[in-house]
Amino acid sequence: MNPKELAKSYKSNSVETASPGKLVLMLFDGALRFMQVARTGFNEPNPVARNEIINNNITKTQNIITELQISLDPTMDTDFTRTMRGLYDFMLKELQKANLKKTIGPIDNVYKMLNEIRDAWAEMLTKQDQKPDKPSLSSNA
Repeated sequence: MNPKELAKSYKSNSVETASPGKLVLMLFDGALRFMQVARTGFNEPNPVARNEIINNNITKTQNIITELQISLDPTMDTDFTRTMRGLYDFMLKELQKANLKKTIGPIDNVYKMLNEIRDAWAEMLTKQDQKPDKPSLSSNA
């Protein structure tokens, strides 16, 4: 197997074996990565390539944010889910504006917000992994 095939196999295996929480983290990471690539498109001197890089990567980011939005439990009508739906709507509109006008500011705004949410999600997963499954008998001594 060549290195490219090995990397693809590893990535596929890591997605298939990841917990739901880890999959959400992977979605955040993917969206952030695509926004970084979109930002590099603004430095492209060829206008066709520039627009293609920006458009393709913003579209990929929008697809991920839409996936994050629809993954919110529709039966849960809590402040958290309403807030997250609103944030995701705002992010999608900002990215649409960035793509239509080919401006970098909205991408930076969405990147900052999504990165903060991603970091909070990662912290929550870390704390969740550190929780003991059962109370220890030795702690009662």
